[in-house]
Formats: sequence, C-alpha cells, structure tokens
Amino acid sequence: MTDMGYFRVAAAVPAVKPAALKDNADAIIHAFINACERGSDLVLFPELSVTGYTCADLFLQTRLLKEAEKQAARIVEETSARSSMMIFGMPLARHGRLFNVAVVVRGGTQILGIVPKTYIPDSREYYENRWFASADEAMFDEVTLAGQKVPFGTNLLFRHEDNRRTSFAIEICEDLWGPIPPSSKHAIAGAQMLFNLSASNELVGKADYRRSLVSQQSARCLAGYAYVSAGPGESTTDTVFGGHALIAENGRILTESERFPTGTEIVLADIDMDLLDHERRVSRTFGPTARRELAGVEYRTILFGGRLQNQNGNLSKPIREVNPNPFVPSNPEERDDRCLEISSIQAAGLATRLERTGIKNVVIGLSGGLDSTLALLVAVKAFERLALPLEGIIAITMPGFGTTERTRSNVEKLCKEFAIPLETLDIRETCKLQLKNLGHSGKPDDVAYENVQARYRTSVLMNKANMTGGIVIGTGDLSELALGWCTYNGDHMSMYAVNTGVPKTLVKYLVSWAAETWVPGNAKETLLDILDTPISPELLPPGADGKIEQKTEDKIGPYELHDFFLFHAIRHGFGPAKVLSLAEQAYEGIYDKITILKWLKLFYSRFFSQQFKRSCLPDGPKVGTISLSPRGDWRMPSDADVTAWLDELETKKD
Repeated sequence: MTDMGYFRVAAAVPAVKPAALKDNADAIIHAFINACERGSDLVLFPELSVTGYTCADLFLQTRLLKEAEKQAARIVEETSARSSMMIFGMPLARHGRLFNVAVVVRGGTQILGIVPKTYIPDSREYYENRWFASADEAMFDEVTLAGQKVPFGTNLLFRHEDNRRTSFAIEICEDLWGPIPPSSKHAIAGAQMLFNLSASNELVGKADYRRSLVSQQSARCLAGYAYVSAGPGESTTDTVFGGHALIAENGRILTESERFPTGTEIVLADIDMDLLDHERRVSRTFGPTARRELAGVEYRTILFGGRLQNQNGNLSKPIREVNPNPFVPSNPEERDDRCLEISSIQAAGLATRLERTGIKNVVIGLSGGLDSTLALLVAVKAFERLALPLEGIIAITMPGFGTTERTRSNVEKLCKEFAIPLETLDIRETCKLQLKNLGHSGKPDDVAYENVQARYRTSVLMNKANMTGGIVIGTGDLSELALGWCTYNGDHMSMYAVNTGVPKTLVKYLVSWAAETWVPGNAKETLLDILDTPISPELLPPGADGKIEQKTEDKIGPYELHDFFLFHAIRHGFGPAKVLSLAEQAYEGIYDKITILKWLKLFYSRFFSQQFKRSCLPDGPKVGTISLSPRGDWRMPSDADVTAWLDELETKKD
C-alpha cells in the first residue's frame, strides 16, 4: 500500500483451456508477472483457473487432481521472485471430499491459506454438486499443499502485520449470489478487500446483473470488491464464458474488463483503503450490532509480512482518476439528473416548511449574484408546488456601497420575467449614518465598513417578514459556511436557508440548468449573465469604470479548490497531506503545488476558526453527502486547534 493509502488490485483472465493444466499454469504465471510489473499488490484469477472450470466429470479423475497440485506447486515456485500476492482457483481433494478452492500465495513462496467454496450451485446449466462438496462438509482446518501446511476454511482473514488496514477475505462465485454472502460476514469481521473467483457464464442481461451484485455488495460491506470470471477459453459445449472482471469500491465500479478477450486480459485499480477505513469509522452498522452476525463464527487471522509491491517504488503514479469537481458529475445527463433532484429537494423542503406553518409569503434579498438567484429559483418552484401566487415572493434589492449597475439591472430583469414584485431600498445613507454614530471614519478601511451593510440588509429582511407574516429565505451556500465567508448575524442568518447544503461549484450548475430547462421568457439570458458575473459580496466601492473590484476568489482563493478540499477533508476524512496530493493530481496543469498549498492552508485555518458561525445555523435541507449543520452531520468545538493539520502541510512545502 502506498503513502496515499492505495492498494493496487489486478483482476486477471488468463487464456486457459479445460484440462490443459501445464498451459494454464503458464498463463497464470505470465499474467501474474505482467501484473506485478504494473505495480499490483495482489492479482486475482478466476475460479478453477488451474484446471479450467468446464472439466465436468474429469474432476473425478485422479490424474487431473494430482496434476493440479503439481502445477499449483510450480506456480508458487516460479513466482517466488515477486513480492506481490496472488489468488488462484483449483480443485483440491482431501479426506474423501473434493473442494473448489481459492489458494492465497504471498510473494510466490508462502501459501497463506486455502478457502473452499460454500454455496455449490446445482440448477439449470450448473451441476457442481455432482463433483464438489461444500465448505460446510470440511471436518478439518488445515491441509498440506506444495509441501506446506496451510490453514483451510472459510473463516480466514488475511492481514498485513505492519498495516492493520490491509486486510482481505475470499468467497467463490455462487457465494456472492446467495442470500447471505460469506463476504458480508468477512467484512464485519474486518476484511476491507473482498475477492471473488468466479465462473459465470454469459447470458443476455447477466452482465448488468453481475455489475449490480458487485457494486451493491461493495456498498453494503463498505469494502473494495474484486471479481473475475472464467474466460472464453472454457468449453463451449453448452455455455460460453466472457471473462468478466470487475473491481468496485464502496458501491462504485472503478474498472471492468472487456468481455470475450482473445488472449489474457488484466484490469487494475487502486483501492483507497483510507476511504474505506473512514467510512467504517463513521458507520455504526459495523459496530456491536452488526457483530451479532458473527455469533458462533471464529475467524482465524493470517498475518503476512514483507513489503507490498508498490511500496518498493514500482508505483510511480496512481491509476485512479481524481475528479477536480467532486460535487459535480462529469457526465452531462447525470449532471442534469443531479440538478433536477437537488432542485426538487430544495423546493420540497421550503414548500413543506410553508405548508406546515401556514405561511404564504417569503422574503428574499436579491443581490444579482449566484446564491440569491438560486434561492429565488427555489422559491418559485416551491410556490408552484403549493399552487401559491408568485406575488407571495417578496423580493427586495438593497443597493449599497459596492452595488454595480450590472447586478442591480439583472435583479430587475429577473423579477420582471417571473412577474415578481421588486422593492428597492437604497441602504447607503442609513449605513453612513450608522458608521458615523459608531465613530467610524466612513472609509472602506476595515471589515465594519462592509459588515454594517450585510447586517442592515438582514435587519430589513427580518422586519419585512414580520410585516408581511412571512419568513426570510437564506441564500448562503455550503462553501461559504465551510469558510465562514458570511457576516455573523448578517447574511449568515435567516428563517430557512435553502442553499445551505449546496457547494458553490454546484450552485453554478443549478442556475445554468434552470436557464436551459424551465425559466420563462428572457430569464435565460439574465441567468447566463449572472453566471458570468464575478463572485463578489459587493460591499466595497466599484472601480472607476463601474465594474466590480471586490472579487471574492481573489481574497480567499478559487471556490473549485475549496470545494475539492471540503469534499475530501470532510466527506472522506482525509488528512491534509493526502488532500494536497489528490489536488495536485486533479489540477495538474491548472494550479501548481505552491498555489494549492497556499489555499489549502487558508481552507483549514478558516474552517477551524469559523466553526462558531456553523454552530448556530438556521434550518436548511441537506441535499448531498456533506452537511455542516450542528443538528445533522457536523459537530465540532468552536475553539478547536488547527495546529496539527497545518503542521502536516509544513512538511509538504518541498
């Protein structure tokens, strides 16, 4: 496993033929060496890959079984120069029973364990029960193979002696299709990687079902799951095998093979063990309650030592793709579906709040920026859901010291297109008077000059809500809450905050999606101009040309970086060094390391120092996997110390 916490898995489909044992062993050896040269920590082969799966009654031939053991010993011997592990399948006859087993080999020298198949299929095209016994029939827990005494059983948990997170267990083919797969118990017992040696024939629609099984089992088990099936070299008497290989992580298929290869096929993926470790710490499903399922089951832990393959310096670069916009699907259709779903959640949340309280008016402060625009769109959808007239949306724009003609004009156009009444209240004179009464210079020298506007605007909105029997709709988004980029008791406060679960990068897509799909008349052009407007609180005077001078991202850094940091630091619980490394990979050619490091330090500093603002957030809907609500997902002391996080980044300067 690398410093990044990755465990590289290879799923290999060797070109095998039924009963061609020496050739099959050669194919396994060559595929293993190939995968090792590509940095694999472990290479998984299909079920009964030494003999071929389709040997039928030849499995009852003593000659085949003896040759299988001979070739297994040769595989172990001829791969001894490699440090990686492998798992291959073979038949093994012991004590009057024949078992379909997986053999686990470490570094080509030591056989760590042998795992027999539990569920033996005996229906339709499968009749394994004719030859093989279930693991339940084994009355022993150790066998000798290739001159080594080896643990035998389904209760084997393989774990690296120096890295407690590198642990795995095995099931075989039909085991996954059973009502309670053995891998479920393996995961509860601590296995983070689950391996399945299979021989699943190809039928119309079966590949999709197979994908679903693998992804869902990895999700249920909060595990990595590697699956590899027998290839087209098997007998085609009645069935055809496609050599389907799949590697999944926590519900997501990372990679899969092309089916029906003409030769040996190998796919690789880096499993993020840090991610799996974090998910299990967060989930209480893997706590004491789940362990009831292990009642009466005693697992044997098989420790293995030595360095893993990619720890020897063979892994130059992760083969995982890192999405620079983790909150935003890269596929346009999936992105549209995501926008529709989030919009529906936001609108349903607001509509329910209005319906349950009997309130028919909402008050929104519009600035001409992204967040308040999205809040307005949500309000429109909520009112449509309740069949309420849009006149109940009380929009107020309050020009201040930094308001530009562009943003003010866009507010007016947007309200006109939706036929929503707009009230304009110029706050400049009032704010000047308040600054004067405070003994302030009235110059833009400090944050008070900016925040007096934000707090006054919130006061106006609250009072207007009282006057109209309405509620104030909050506009701030998740990214601003993470950074504390909001004025305490100013835009920080509302009566229902519809954007509180939406990061800034996703706000843009939600507004863009609305522009393309449902807004009336010329509202699309207005929304597109809002999307093109620099992000700014407009609290400082504009430039001489009347354009926005105060640009948020110049001050705190690009929101795309901060959303990336937020996702990996909070959703996955990664440490600063790993977040930095992931960002370097994701933004290669866009931001250099010095720039990323600068803004990452600022992210951690602000995230810790601004918790007090998140500790008293108004209600608002969670729409994704991250929420910073103190009533929901995130509880943190407001005076927590950030030193340990920043110290880790100090070591990454060079």
